[in-house]
Formats: sequence, structure tokens, C-alpha cells
Amino acid sequence: MGFFTFFKLMTVLFNLLIFLGGLTLLAVGIWVSAAEGSFLRVLGPFSGQGLQFVNVGLFCIVIGAGLLLLGLLGCCGAHKESKCLLLTFFSIILIIFIAEVAVGVVALVYSSFAEEVIRAWATPALQKDYGSDPTVTNIWNTTMTELQCCGLSNHQDFVGSKFVEENGGSLPPSCCRTGGAPCSPNDAERSAVHGCFDHILETLKEQANIAGGIAAGIGILQIAAMVVSMYLYCYLDKRIN
Repeated sequence: MGFFTFFKLMTVLFNLLIFLGGLTLLAVGIWVSAAEGSFLRVLGPFSGQGLQFVNVGLFCIVIGAGLLLLGLLGCCGAHKESKCLLLTFFSIILIIFIAEVAVGVVALVYSSFAEEVIRAWATPALQKDYGSDPTVTNIWNTTMTELQCCGLSNHQDFVGSKFVEENGGSLPPSCCRTGGAPCSPNDAERSAVHGCFDHILETLKEQANIAGGIAAGIGILQIAAMVVSMYLYCYLDKRIN
């Protein structure tokens, strides 16, 4: 088997893997977007402002769909020995690779102060929206019930809130060990139910790690695919000339 035939087969193989990787990334993007849609509503105003330009789920969907098309394009270019398709494939995948690196850098930078950002927006949401906004209330109730936690940090997040004022000083039932109403601040203090922040942050980290791991694997495949596609392009260029 000559070098050209070997690289041709490798190009097809890498593009097949890129196609499968794009399909996986697309599925992860849909999953992250579905989970993110619910979680961001929990964070209240942060859902409409802070992540408008850092939407990991949407990014995964767009890149995944693009990789699906690129996988097909690369396979066709290698099979038909088309210089035009190979060059187009190389150029587009290089642009996508640069975009992935840029987003990865942004994600690393923002993850360093994710805790402060979450606390800055979630606590005001509990103070103003919990009990009055059905969506926020239902999501927080579900989160606190399933995770057996209270508020973001603890029951103090509800002290002085609109919910407490409208319910005669009672806190959400999840803030007391008994899980029943009424739940007074003194009962909540004795119960010492932990906050939901650690669970929420862990969920975000798990999603980020999964998406990051898949993106890193696809990035390696992209580099390999660019190398073999450029080799094929140069070989065809020399053969034609």
C-alpha cells in the first residue's frame, strides 16, 4: 500500500470519527441545553443576561452539526480525490478548531469565578422571585426536595424575602428537617439543612467536564484530519502539475 492510498484511507477514517464525534457533541449540546434551560431559570436574572454570550449548549449543537457536515465533506473529498473539496474541508475545520480553542479559553476564564457569579445572581432571585414566579418557585422546590437542601447557601437566603413576608415569617418546608409547614427561622436554624450551591456547582462542573472531554477528543481528530487532508491536497497538486 502506497503512502497516498494509506493517507486516503486515514482521511476517510478520521472524517468518519469526526462525523461520529459531531453526532455525539450534538447530542451533548441538546442535553446541556435542556438541563441549562431549567437551571438558568433558577438563577433568575442571570439567565437573561450573563450567559447570552456563553451558551455552552448552543455552541455544542452548532459545532456538532458543523462537524457532521464536515465529516461528509472530508470523506467525499478523499474518495473523489478532489483538491477543491479537500482545501475547503481543511479551511473550514481550521476555522472551527480556532473557534473551539477560543471558546475553551473563555470557559476556563469564566469558570475561575463561577462561584461568585452564581451567588451574585441566585440569592436576589430567591429574595424577589421565589413564591411569586411559578417557574422559579417550582424549580427551586423540586431542587430543594430532591437534593434535601435549602436555598443557595442556607435558610438565610430566604430571610427578609418576599416569600417570607407573604407567609407570616415561615420559610419553605425544605428548610426544616421535618419537611412540613410552618417552618420558622428558629426551626430552620436547629435543622441546619445545607444549601444547594455545592450540588448545583457540581452539576455544572460535570456538564463542563463531559463537554470539554468530548471537545478535546474531537480537537485531536481535527488536527489529524487537517494533516492528512493537506498531505492529500499537496500530493494531488504535485501529480496534476
